[in-house]
Formats: sequence, C-alpha cells, structure tokens
Amino acid sequence: MGDLVSYRSNGGTSEGYLARPAGEPAGGAAVIVIQEWWGLVPHIRELVDRFAEEGFVALAPDLYHGVQTAEPDAAGKLMMGLAMDQAAKDIAGAAAYLAEQPTVSGRIGCVGFCMGGSLALWSGTLSDRVVATAGFYPAVPWERMRPEWDNYAGKAALIHCSEEDGTSAAPGIQQARELIAKAGGEVSIHDYPGTQHAFFNDDRPEVYDADAATLAWARTLEFFRARLS
Repeated sequence: MGDLVSYRSNGGTSEGYLARPAGEPAGGAAVIVIQEWWGLVPHIRELVDRFAEEGFVALAPDLYHGVQTAEPDAAGKLMMGLAMDQAAKDIAGAAAYLAEQPTVSGRIGCVGFCMGGSLALWSGTLSDRVVATAGFYPAVPWERMRPEWDNYAGKAALIHCSEEDGTSAAPGIQQARELIAKAGGEVSIHDYPGTQHAFFNDDRPEVYDADAATLAWARTLEFFRARLS
C-alpha cells in the first residue's frame, strides 16, 4: 500500500499517491501514473500499487486536487475544466520529485489512461526527465495541450488503441505517431480488436476486457523495463 504525499510544483505544492517496491533497491526506475477523467480514484491507486509490486517507484499526481466522481457527466465537466497549465506543472513536478528519490536512477516513465493517456504522451514534451511514455486510448485533443513534439528526440512512446476509439487509424493517434517520429522519437502502437474505450479498467465490467488488459499490461511493463533500465 502507498501513501499520499506532497511535492514541489513550480513554486507551489501538489499532491499525489506514492508507492514503493518492497525492499526498494537503489538504482531503480520510476513511473508517473496519470488518472482517467474520474480523478484519483481507487482504480488508479491500485495501479500505482501494481507498478510498485513490479519494481517501480510509482506516483499518481492528483490532477483534480481532491475532487473525484463516479458520474460520467461530472467527470466530463472536470476534464473540460482541467487547467492544462496547472496539469503540466503537476506532471513535471512529479517527475522532478521522483528523480530526487535516493533509490531512483533518474530515468522516469509516464503512463496514463483515457484523459490521462493523452496527458502521459504529453508528459514527454514537458520534462527532460520523462524519457518513455505509454498512453492507453488517449482521449483529449492535442490542441488543448499544444505539445512541443520536438522534445521527443531520443525518447519513446507506446500507445494502446481500442477498436471503439477508431484503432491506430484515428487522426489523433496518427498525428502523434508522425510528430514523435519526426522529432526523432520512437513510437510503438498496438490495436486491440473488439475492445471498447477503457478496456483496461477492471472497475468497469461493462467495458473491461481481461485478455486485452493482460496483454497491454505485459507490453507496458516490457516497454518500461527496456527504456528505464
């Protein structure tokens, strides 16, 4: 089980949920976990714990600063009201906080889901410390973030696409692929046939796909282990 922590964020303070591996040997890697539009709900905290069990120091920033919901209409309003400049500070601050931990080697990854999938891919443009990103069915238009894709030089991205969202053929996915590659980054994209948006979320049985989730999780761990070691 992890703990709630506070960390510096561009002159201010942000909060998040942090979990550490048992034993936590020095020189380990770290991962930022970005929430869906629901907020820092138990599902996201459980994912932070799962990453810690796999050997990563993991931190989920609380981008809604204490607010969460289980209602789609309310979640949509929270997502649309998210101040992207503050989200950028929270994410970059999380990377700096993890890099300062004595057992972290300094190589940081970032993974996110739905809204957080877009924010995770964006994180590769926000911090030099974030060198590998993984986005599950990214859902926020890039125009809201205005990412500086050139910052992906020498970095890598992994994108998991659901069929419901249009697979890897969706315009936003193709745009990210093209611009990251143009910047000199590497992009790996996987489609999951027959899946709905949020297929990884086992708290939502109406969309959860166990086979796809298991495969995507294995691919994500392999990606981070290769890129953050």
